Amino acid sequence: MFDKETKDGKKQFNRGDEEDDDGEDDKGLDAWERAYADERSWESLQEDESGLLRPIDNKTLYHAQYRRRLRTASAARIQKGLIRFLYIVIDLSRAAGELDYKPSRMVVVARQVEAFIREFFDQNPLSQVGLVTLKNGVANCLTDLGGSPESHIKALMGKLESSGDASLQNGLDLVHSLLNQIPTYGHREVLILYSALSTCDPGDITETIQKCKTSKIRCSVIGLSAELYICKYLCQETGGSYHVAVDEPHLKELVLEHAPPPPAIAEFAIANLIKMGFPQRAAEGVISICSCHKEAKVGGGYTCPRCKARICELPTECQICGLTLVSSPHLARSYHHLFPITPFDDVPASVSNDPRNLPKTCFGCQQSLLNPASQAKLTARPKCSKIQNVHSWPVSCYTIGNMPGPCVCCPKCKQYFCLDCDIYIHESLHNCPGCESFRHSRPVGAVEG
Repeated sequence: MFDKETKDGKKQFNRGDEEDDDGEDDKGLDAWERAYADERSWESLQEDESGLLRPIDNKTLYHAQYRRRLRTASAARIQKGLIRFLYIVIDLSRAAGELDYKPSRMVVVARQVEAFIREFFDQNPLSQVGLVTLKNGVANCLTDLGGSPESHIKALMGKLESSGDASLQNGLDLVHSLLNQIPTYGHREVLILYSALSTCDPGDITETIQKCKTSKIRCSVIGLSAELYICKYLCQETGGSYHVAVDEPHLKELVLEHAPPPPAIAEFAIANLIKMGFPQRAAEGVISICSCHKEAKVGGGYTCPRCKARICELPTECQICGLTLVSSPHLARSYHHLFPITPFDDVPASVSNDPRNLPKTCFGCQQSLLNPASQAKLTARPKCSKIQNVHSWPVSCYTIGNMPGPCVCCPKCKQYFCLDCDIYIHESLHNCPGCESFRHSRPVGAVEG
């Protein structure tokens, strides 16, 4: 009796194991495999010269990608559109709820859109952005064109729900009707973040694409699943770009590539004179009706110099007289796109391998340019006792810690900078500290001479 129960128990136990195995087969991986697959920790390791595993230098890889984009952008002197009107079309269909991106495609896209909007207004202070969502086969205008990043982000975070199918044609029809009202000096652009593998359209989408092409609307698509022919055809016809993201860092890189202004379309490359107003700050404590929100507000805001209407933020277009309203800092921040700073040169290996040819600190941040692996001082001395000068020692006498790390050099002032300063100078500062310091020091030297 005991043996029989034992055998039955074994049978029941084996049956349970089979059910567990079936469940694991459905998921494709065992539980311990899924834990490592989610982290993918092995991808952050690489083999060094001695055969040991060490973490990948993500900083150097990121800088290499940045340098590649910088060289491509400054390969030729091309005119760029400084006043951009961009609609971001976000796919919130049921495909946006997929979990291949953690925690979901929808959350990851919203996170990247938030970062993109802030970066977009930082690099394009005279431009405006609007949001459009695709859900349940229809397109909805979430926010109109405006220059306030906070209002766009707040509206997007309050509407993060995915359902139904996506209609690419309805989204293009909507943004076409909205961008058709833009003045001719404005550059019309559409950035589509598409998660679905199909589009549920009410008509012929190719006709809509031709309408966008005729209206000079540049459409770019970033896919989150697989490549679609209709998205590729849309970008080819309208002069945009089409990419498919493989993971979240790649998606972030693709989205931020659209922050700098693209080359101007030939028809829009004609110089135009644009009337602009520079409103004054309204007095504090004064009650007035806001023309953009149609409500009474106390203090703050700006006053239109033409019609004296009150507006809340800049840049914008006056709702009463239609005058474009900006501030002088906005124009100053747009100036660097017209005259971008020259890309710095990579320091060749023949120079960087000899620490005597390079300064020890970065000219920008004054941090050490030596290899961070070790900051040990010189320990090995040359075999020849006649060499007393440290600077005349051969390179082999230096330890690894005293070998310079990767750095760049300004081709004009010949000053050396670290990788972080290189990115900061080209993306945020837009002025070379070495060139600026020499420019201001020359008159002093001339007077002294």
